[in-house]
Amino acid sequence: MASTLTPPHWNLDALFPGIDTPEFREALTEIETRIDALRALFDRYGIEARPTRELRETDVEALEALIEHNNALSEKVRALTSFLYAHIATDASNELAQGKSSEVDLRLLPLSQLDPRFTAWIGSVDLEALLAASTLARSHEFLLRKRARRAQHQMSPAEEGLAVELSLTGGSAWSKLHGDVSSQLSVAFGEADKPETLPMSEIRNLAHHADRDVRRTAYHAELAAWKGIEIPMAAALNSIKGETNLLAKRRRWESALDASLFSANIDRPTLEAMMQAAEESFPTFRRYLHAKAHALGLDRLAWFDLFAPVESEEDAWSYGRATEFVERHFRGYSPHMGDFAARAFREEWVDAEPRKGKRDGAFCMGIGGADSRILMNFKPSFGAVSTLAHELGHGYHNLCLANRTPLNRNTPMTLAETASIFCETIIRDAGVREGSESEKLAILEASLQGSCQVVVDISSRFRFEQAIFERREDRELAPSEFCQIMLDAQRATYGDGLDQDFLHGYMWAVKGHYYGTRVSFYNYPYMYGLLFALGLYEAYRSDPTGFVPLYDELLASTGEADAATLGARFGIDVRSVEFWRSSLAKIAEDVDRYCALVGYSN
Repeated sequence: MASTLTPPHWNLDALFPGIDTPEFREALTEIETRIDALRALFDRYGIEARPTRELRETDVEALEALIEHNNALSEKVRALTSFLYAHIATDASNELAQGKSSEVDLRLLPLSQLDPRFTAWIGSVDLEALLAASTLARSHEFLLRKRARRAQHQMSPAEEGLAVELSLTGGSAWSKLHGDVSSQLSVAFGEADKPETLPMSEIRNLAHHADRDVRRTAYHAELAAWKGIEIPMAAALNSIKGETNLLAKRRRWESALDASLFSANIDRPTLEAMMQAAEESFPTFRRYLHAKAHALGLDRLAWFDLFAPVESEEDAWSYGRATEFVERHFRGYSPHMGDFAARAFREEWVDAEPRKGKRDGAFCMGIGGADSRILMNFKPSFGAVSTLAHELGHGYHNLCLANRTPLNRNTPMTLAETASIFCETIIRDAGVREGSESEKLAILEASLQGSCQVVVDISSRFRFEQAIFERREDRELAPSEFCQIMLDAQRATYGDGLDQDFLHGYMWAVKGHYYGTRVSFYNYPYMYGLLFALGLYEAYRSDPTGFVPLYDELLASTGEADAATLGARFGIDVRSVEFWRSSLAKIAEDVDRYCALVGYSN
């Protein structure tokens, strides 16, 4: 029966039959051949910074050849690297996948070294003349203009080449260390006379357990486990943030945050308006936390109560019921989205079972064309249904992008989170409409729990990361300092909504986002995605029929314009604090409904 369907493992057969197979080796050889051909094009056309901007006769020919070659190559690379990462994310002890991934990184190094040469060239040619002369160039105009801006922040060609080479043994190696160690971390759990060892993903899932004693025990066990590996985690974080600071300086960015905003396709006025509105909303979220404490019969929530269920629903949301619910309500939004969900389930795109060696959390990765694969750790709650819808939203975004060239699918995090949260909102509204009173409470709880994480917890993580970048300018930080900075950030954002004696000082070790080397400040884009998606959802409710094609086109265009331009298509001014306040006001309405359901009136 579908309602008792066991959380599945994903199917990767559409990519390769295995790692150590002729098909995989042939694909890697083909990629290397294509990289050699691309490098030959660079040398033939002299693709590098040059002293004069005057357009040469061969420049249009060169640009079109490079665009076409890169588009074809990037699809091949995505399929191969996604296949390897899928194996590593579900089994960090897979030595074959780990070794092959390291080998592939080295073989792709020449491709990474060509990238700054192309950027420098774009920054030194007459771009307006190029755009006027080439239809293909005009179809990639946003990408090219952004490259021209990035060229102003490049080091010399030799320095950029060295930075690429050193990244494999520098930031990327530290990032890999964090992923490998954290995903293989086993945690001592249980009574002294009945000890057992559980993977960290299962320990963190116990934060959703109905029994407070279990949650408390898991919380203390988790903190002890992170403390046991705090030295390598701190070394990794110090190294990554130090490298990021250094490269930001050498590339003439005012700060790592400015480099991040450029990558996110937003500006400081947008970020400041959003963060101002978020801080104004903290009292609303603290009211929700007080109401949840009241519902649980507590004076104050501890950290380990944040994800506690307010209603018993352990048998209500099997994986099978979750897939049925999501597909049905995606179809209610549009047949196109419903067909997409049905295909994802039918073709086994989702890996949902928690198990040892599997990465904690959830993500969606495109594997080429319109196809994706989704990782999550399913637990029988509406929160997991919401996570499933969220990750499928990313997959739907990939589907909408499929008719764009690979180079034009490069979506910033701010807009990447829009589709996922929009799909979450579809499911949340459907659950509230259809559910019983107890189900409505569970659904509102899941929604507010997520919104609190995205607005309040993300604010704490943003403050933490800002502080780390500033202090890392002077010296490395000790694990205890990382913990203290994290606790200070949590106190400033959660305030009296949580028991100050039971916070989580090791969230800096938990969140893999801090250890990314390509994107810093991986946090605020989630808030942008939530609040922007809520604004879009209001536009959908005003005109459901007219909205759907415009929204699909928006998702298809996320690599072709900045966030402000795309928002303006729907009359949204992302630089206005009023827009962000209006989205947060919708969350406040849910807080009022929640308080009424649990009988909290303070």
